[in-house]
Amino acid sequence: MALPTLDSLDVEGKRVLVRSDLNVPLDEGTVADDFRIRASLPTIEVLRQRGARVIVASHLGRPKGVDPAFSMAPVSERLGELGGFPVVQAHAVYGAEVEALIADAPEGAVVVLENTRFEPGESKNDPEVASGLAALADVFVNDAFGTAHRAHASNVGVAERIPSAAGRLLEGEIKAFGRLLGDPERPYVVILGGAKVSDKLDVIKHLLPTVDLMLVGGGMCFTLLKAGGYRVGDSLVEESMIDVVRQILDAPGGEKIVLPDDLVVADRFAADAVHEVVPGTGIPDGMMGLDIGPETIRRFGAVIEEAESVFWNGPMGVFEWEAFRNGTAGIAEAVASSGGYTVVGGGDSVAALRLLERDDEVSFVSSGGGAGLEILEGTNLPGIAALERWS
Repeated sequence: MALPTLDSLDVEGKRVLVRSDLNVPLDEGTVADDFRIRASLPTIEVLRQRGARVIVASHLGRPKGVDPAFSMAPVSERLGELGGFPVVQAHAVYGAEVEALIADAPEGAVVVLENTRFEPGESKNDPEVASGLAALADVFVNDAFGTAHRAHASNVGVAERIPSAAGRLLEGEIKAFGRLLGDPERPYVVILGGAKVSDKLDVIKHLLPTVDLMLVGGGMCFTLLKAGGYRVGDSLVEESMIDVVRQILDAPGGEKIVLPDDLVVADRFAADAVHEVVPGTGIPDGMMGLDIGPETIRRFGAVIEEAESVFWNGPMGVFEWEAFRNGTAGIAEAVASSGGYTVVGGGDSVAALRLLERDDEVSFVSSGGGAGLEILEGTNLPGIAALERWS
């Protein structure tokens, strides 16, 4: 996939609109996790050093119209602190006042637009919103991998109107996933977790022919276990997925799916619930699985440590609670210890990696969950496809 990058742009003295992914969690009006802000900085710094007037656009949360609780102001403040440059916060997404603010901004300052989702037409790729954003700049840089699987005005719409290129983060994401999609070094192991098998059904179907083994834990494993004829007690199960999953397990390639040998189960969904380890083939009635067990951690870990290519998306249990964190911690340790090429994607997986302070020990930490899964499904992401016309 050949895309124009920052290296192909002449930006000196030009206004450059950067679509970053600054959708970060807030806690009482302050940034609770600045991972995505830090990830956005390399592109912004390159543009500033080359004499560009930088304008940053991002969404934050899922506001229903204009909502001060989702203002970009705290994000802008943290961006300035981390980057060490002045930041000017706009009070709108586009329009004459924003254009004047950009024109009057001090040299070297970065202008951050207000939450793009304050505009109802943003997620519909409304031409008016796209044109309004495009009018702010001479050049567009898409650096938001986390929204690349959505055709919005602030990524696809702008790229259809002014010269565009991929930022450093987006470029890195494409290269990282390209190593897994092309001809990955083998053994190639995929680890999937999280709550719902329906969220990962397409990636399971697409990857099974290409992987050597697929290790499945998290809430989604109980639907697969039940489809295999095992007792799952009161565990989370997507009943509507049973028949589909059974077909996958019974079809050629289904033998590559590895399910837990043992599980940590509890009598209720609570941090202080009474819990015990039981075989994966039979969860007692009245109990629910909340983590993979020690034998599964050992078995999965041994497979991961021998792998040459690894992709991990989704925690193995309710890692936010200490009693049910061992599975995710064990997988994180195995991935970090692997001598192969390791990619971790998905908000919960990355959060778990950071909680366990292992994020610096993997080859690549992806900033996008859904986008990463769709790339591995073989989908041509609209946010990336929109840049191809400028290559």
